[in-house]
Amino acid sequence: MPELIVRDMTRDEFEQWRDRAIRVFADEQVAAGSWPADEALGLATKANDVLLPDGFATAGMLFLRAVLPDGSYVGVSWLGLTHPRGAPDCAFIYDIEVDEAYRGAGYGRALLAAAEDAVRSRGVGRLELNVFRDNARAIRLYETSGYRVVTQQMRKSLD
Repeated sequence: MPELIVRDMTRDEFEQWRDRAIRVFADEQVAAGSWPADEALGLATKANDVLLPDGFATAGMLFLRAVLPDGSYVGVSWLGLTHPRGAPDCAFIYDIEVDEAYRGAGYGRALLAAAEDAVRSRGVGRLELNVFRDNARAIRLYETSGYRVVTQQMRKSLD
């Protein structure tokens, strides 16, 4: 694996990441056909506020930043130490993202392994995530890292 430093985000890094993460989530929901484009940013902001009522200080959340030894930004991970639907002994990856310039070079795998280590070191035995169906690169990463499908949502447009 490439050399990567994964550390806690600072409050300033969190604020910058949060704004971008909300926009990306809104865009993903529109692309998936879940939300109308004109409402997506508001819905994404509300969803984020529910999960992070105290922002950076929300209990049970970990915000990690991945950088190269020279300090260059590579990616982020947002982890919840408890599962959003109450699965016992299971943490949840809300976001894991590698900057476009670093994708395909092993940094995603290194960041995922660091996220797993962070959860494991806090005494949690399982880790779960959601991934959009059309994100083939991420699905391949998760499958080759030992993740398996445990639920699947399906949708049909009735238009």
